[in-house]
Order: sequence, then C-alpha cells, then structure tokens
Amino acid sequence: MYCPFCDESSSKVIDSRDSGDGIRRRRECLACARRFTTYERVQMRALMVVKRDERREEFVRDKLWASVTKACAKRPLPLGSIEKALEEIESDLSDSGRAEITSKDIGELVMDRLKVMDRVAYIRYASVYRDFRDIESFKQEIEALIENREPGDGVPENQLSLLEDETPPIRRRRRRGRRPKRPQANPA
Repeated sequence: MYCPFCDESSSKVIDSRDSGDGIRRRRECLACARRFTTYERVQMRALMVVKRDERREEFVRDKLWASVTKACAKRPLPLGSIEKALEEIESDLSDSGRAEITSKDIGELVMDRLKVMDRVAYIRYASVYRDFRDIESFKQEIEALIENREPGDGVPENQLSLLEDETPPIRRRRRRGRRPKRPQANPA
C-alpha cells in the first residue's frame, strides 16, 4: 500500500473494522507518520459490461461513480447518498448472478435510483444516457416524470419543482445601505 502523501510503500495497520461489504483499515505511513484510510472489498468475479456496440469490458466502479457525480453536481443531496446508491447498484449487479450485464441494464438501475434521489440529477443523467437528439424528446422525458408523480406527492424541500404552478413567487430583496437623502422643504 502506497502512502497518498509521500508515496512510500511501507505502512502499518493501526485499526481494522468491518464495513459491511469489506474491511476498513486505518494505516500510518512509516516514512512520514501521516495516517490514511483504505477500504478492502472482496471481488468474487469480474463482471463484464456489454456495451451498445457489443464490445465487452470489465465493470469499473470509478466510471459509474464519475457519471453519477456529474449528474448530481451542485445538487443539495445528503452526504453519502451517492455512495449508498452506488453500493445498492453494485449489490444488485452481483446478486443478479450473471457474468455479463448490458450497459443498458446498468443505466436503468442508475436512473431508478436517481429518480428517487433527485429529479434534476435524473434528467441530467437521462439526457446523456438516452442521448436526446432534440428538445422534444427532452420535453417528453420531463412530462413523463411529472405524470408519474402521485397525487399529493409533494416536492421534497431540496428540489425545485418541474411544474410552473408550484413555483413560489420571486420576492424582491431590500437594498442594504443608506437610504437616499430626501430633499427637505424650504421653510421660507
């Protein structure tokens, strides 16, 4: 294990804990004495992803993480919700028992999770994943998202509404600073 600070290969394990699907280890570098954490996961078998053009490549969690975090960029999501969603997706993939899975199936799993987490992130991901060619297909996806919402199902506080009638009115903010001087009447 290489130290992320000084790139030294010698370190000692200070603490080990079970973290559900793997082991969390707290390490200390023997060269610079700085501490860092590593996570070890058991890899049962390599999962192969079948791409749209029939190419096959090994499943890489970092690619999935990068695409989901791009979709969720600048969204007010709870800390760790993206990581939890990725763990659920990986668990679903490994529980499927298949050695190969299509990129379409992975994309659908991601969109199912994002639809529940954040509708704006869902639309962002879907716009890339479904490769919208024009504004009409984008509009249809938003309308489908609105229609599938159950009656009485409110918009979570961390999300903006996709419906115009639910948009709160914009309030003007008062200017700060001194008020302009008013001309005084001449007492003559």
